[in-house]
Amino acid sequence: MNQRSLLMLAGAAIVVVGAALVLKPSSGPAPTPGSAELAFPNLAARLQGAARIEVTRNADGLVLQRVGETWVLPERSNYPARPDRIRELLTGLTELRLTEPRTANPELLERLGVNDPAQPGSTAATLRILNAQGAPIAELIVGRRRVRTQGNVPEAAFIRRRGENQAWLAEGRLPIDGDASLWLDRGIAAIPRDRVLRVAIRRADAPALDLARAGEVDSPLRVTEPAETPPLDETSIDEIGRAFESLTFLDVTADTVAHGTDLGESRFTLTDNLILVARVSRDGDAVWARFAAEGDDEATRLNARWRGWAFQIGQWKEKAFVPQLADLRRAEEPPTEAPPAEEGPAAPGAPAAPAPAAPPG
Repeated sequence: MNQRSLLMLAGAAIVVVGAALVLKPSSGPAPTPGSAELAFPNLAARLQGAARIEVTRNADGLVLQRVGETWVLPERSNYPARPDRIRELLTGLTELRLTEPRTANPELLERLGVNDPAQPGSTAATLRILNAQGAPIAELIVGRRRVRTQGNVPEAAFIRRRGENQAWLAEGRLPIDGDASLWLDRGIAAIPRDRVLRVAIRRADAPALDLARAGEVDSPLRVTEPAETPPLDETSIDEIGRAFESLTFLDVTADTVAHGTDLGESRFTLTDNLILVARVSRDGDAVWARFAAEGDDEATRLNARWRGWAFQIGQWKEKAFVPQLADLRRAEEPPTEAPPAEEGPAAPGAPAAPAPAAPPG
């Protein structure tokens, strides 16, 4: 083997070994759990001044803004974010530990997903925590996650602190989803149907429709207005009673935003001195609703959540909140036709039946 071939083999070996070291742990022993260096020492105290959270991955971006003691999503008209998600993110950041150093070569950072997030094709995510003056409290680039199958083992991800080339394998949980919808508590109400006593529906393009329970609370709802109705579908009527049961939204805006054509409103009288009002509109295929409550402490809690917002709800909920009488009609079964009488074919060559004899004359 000549000297040129030996040099080429040696160069290839160096590339392979260097690439392997990017993903392979360092030769030193791994630190015991809880003893590894914190990625951001003394961060908990500084997070008291956090006012803005930014998450960016490719073209997706998420901004969370602190208003008083509440974190909100500006792109959703400042609708409150889920407190548990905020708490999980900030706590995870303070507890993030650098367990194993990896490459510091800028040309190899892409292998771990911690290269420059602005680089075309980059899969890296950027997390920034800012104070009220816009100064960074913590900045982090998060790359590929390392999946472990053993039980009771913390999550791990490759990370790089902003402004450094050194990549690390870090243990800890960082929920940095860039989809704003994942930070919303989609629940509107969870009121069981057996609390509904009466429903008054006033749809703009249809006659008044009233429903009530015939007697006990567990008796089914019945249409009381109009007094005469065609046969009605029990399941469709039951859906009205379930209108506020496990009710969630698809999207949310400030209630000052116009949403198409008003369809009308419904008024639900419930047990425990509670009345719920739903005002429904339609914008194309989207159904929107604004809610209000009347009554005691329960109404106050519901209004604190509902006041000032318009919620996009599922299209099928239109027939639960503002149905027309035609929406409640029982589907008519097609008439059943009697099968034709079977007539066997005449045998080939069989004589025709004789004609009846004429009466004697």
